[in-house]
Amino acid sequence: MASRHTQQNRQLVILTGLSGSGKGSVLRAFEDLGFYCVDNLPVSFIPSFAELYMEGGGDFERAVLLVDAREGEQLKRLPEVYRRLRREYPATLVFIEASDDALGRRFSETRRPHPMGAEFSILDGIRAERKQMAAVRALADVVIDTTKFTVHELRNFITERFQKAGRKPLLISLVSFGYRFGLPSDADLVFDVRFLPNPHFVPKLRQYSGKNPRVARYIRSFKQTGQFLRRIEGLLEYLIPHYIREGKSYLTIAFGCTGGRHRSVMMAEAVGKALAKRGYTIKLEHRDLERSVS
Repeated sequence: MASRHTQQNRQLVILTGLSGSGKGSVLRAFEDLGFYCVDNLPVSFIPSFAELYMEGGGDFERAVLLVDAREGEQLKRLPEVYRRLRREYPATLVFIEASDDALGRRFSETRRPHPMGAEFSILDGIRAERKQMAAVRALADVVIDTTKFTVHELRNFITERFQKAGRKPLLISLVSFGYRFGLPSDADLVFDVRFLPNPHFVPKLRQYSGKNPRVARYIRSFKQTGQFLRRIEGLLEYLIPHYIREGKSYLTIAFGCTGGRHRSVMMAEAVGKALAKRGYTIKLEHRDLERSVS
């Protein structure tokens, strides 16, 4: 049996709403925030999933279950299932909707039939589904009308509402590399640090990497190192919020020197620490650190 503390640390969201309202975009936004996402989970499976999840099953703290019109007649059971669920566990029901005009326009643009069935026109299908979902909507803890949202605005709304306190919704990968072994193919930003003095030519430092404090002190002892770090940190402080607003979930920043063992490693480590202090999620990779030092 899980402790009350374990349950309090877990966040279970039931996501539902009208067809064409943007549930897929919302689910992807949750996924980028680190939620474990299940698309089209049968209503009858929700209690079993919730019990396993809330009692500590799985390695994830937050989960989203998407339930929608694909469930057919079983969707009528969702209000009853959710009421029982809320009596036992902390959970949040999020309902996504939009105006009839907006939904009709979206179906026309995609030329998809409405899931209520071929016997309905698009508008009649929208109205029938809205009526069918009225009981679910009445139970919702959060109702989001996407009529006037762009995809980016909708993503930002979910991010601001559901991200963990103190964390920024962007994974930043910092990669060190050696130019002699080629550029990283997935880098978004590349900084060449070969202008800095090279510890490779200092015999007592050559065998160590840029992670070694003596190597780091040597590189930092030069005026241009501090100037470069301040400028890079200022540039990233400006750029990263713009990447987040544009919906970017992953950002790869690469630092390159000749062999990928000293200067680039030290720079990636230093910038990583600075960004972590600002609340960003950081991943460090030293691609060429284990290659030959000769």
